[in-house]
Amino acid sequence: MTQVRDLVDVMESAYPPELAHDWDAVGLVCGDPADELSNVLFAVDATDGVVSEALEWGAQALVVHHPLLLRGVTGVGADTAKGALLHRLIRGGCALFTAHTNADAADPGVSDALAAVLGLRVLGPLEAEPEAALDKVITMVPVGADAERVKAALFAAGAGQLGDYSQAAFTVQGTGQFMPEPGAHPAVGDVGRLVHVTEERIEVIAPRRRRAQVVAAMLAAHPYEEVSYDVLELAARPSSRGVGRIGELSQPETLRAFTSRVAQAVPQTAWGVRSAGDPELVLRRVAVCGGSGDSLLGTVSRVGVDVFVTADLRHHPADEHLRSGGPALVDVAHWASEQPWCAQAQGVVDKAFGDKVKTRVSQLRTDPWTLGCGAEQELTYPPLESTE
Repeated sequence: MTQVRDLVDVMESAYPPELAHDWDAVGLVCGDPADELSNVLFAVDATDGVVSEALEWGAQALVVHHPLLLRGVTGVGADTAKGALLHRLIRGGCALFTAHTNADAADPGVSDALAAVLGLRVLGPLEAEPEAALDKVITMVPVGADAERVKAALFAAGAGQLGDYSQAAFTVQGTGQFMPEPGAHPAVGDVGRLVHVTEERIEVIAPRRRRAQVVAAMLAAHPYEEVSYDVLELAARPSSRGVGRIGELSQPETLRAFTSRVAQAVPQTAWGVRSAGDPELVLRRVAVCGGSGDSLLGTVSRVGVDVFVTADLRHHPADEHLRSGGPALVDVAHWASEQPWCAQAQGVVDKAFGDKVKTRVSQLRTDPWTLGCGAEQELTYPPLESTE
């Protein structure tokens, strides 16, 4: 029997909660992990209409991108808008699960889904997250059974894992020396006599978060009364995870043509799609960020892209960006930029459970804007003059 807890495990494996910002609220919001799971609905937002769709379809879980309860609350009474939704979900036996900034930073994540519908070949993250922090632990042990015992203890504590390889270590033999002083209880040699021991230098990589466990395991297994060891903090390495993506078009095209491509690829909204820059500018390298991306304007100006696709761009930051020589901009509705992620998350669940669980992406438009009025024909303007 597939349970809600199995869905949580699958989603958190694809979108690790540790990638979420510390202000975010992700994971299981409501629902019993032990409940049976057969139907899962995906949406960007848990709105009244989406909750109705989930319950009418008989979903036992609703997976959304935007948190329903992002800020702290002191109650979820049914007389409040959000509380009413939670009560309906609970009464209907439907769990609510959120993957927000952890889905933004995952590989693949929200921006990969946006890049895919735009036909981009993804080259890497726009702002890479560092790999998990690592230590190098080094100690010297008498060769033979003692060295093997210390290595085994290090591995059991979580050291020696390099990607898909386990029990990784480097060893080299050398000669150690020490003089046991009065009061010492040496494992090798006698008090008052200089001792020379053929030792094995053992080096292993270990997750920094497990430093205490790894060091404790090494000390417990080591034969020496006083253990010589080093713990070196390794430099951070960029990963394939992070916010936004840099991609490449298969063929160069103008900003005018690319804007049309974006408008055809993302769901239609009252907000529409607008671009800033010379319509005849030829584009090849593209940066994308699902959701609000104007905090990344400085980044896209540094990484050598021709255009940046995101949502919620504001007048003054966009104006200053263009006047400073930054790449062209394409602005879409927030919801439209993130909606492609629903199909990606659906694919994660389909791959994990196959035909044991039915999945569906809600087709309801949860974009808050319902009406757009403006020109019925294309409006173009000359590019801004640089102030430089």
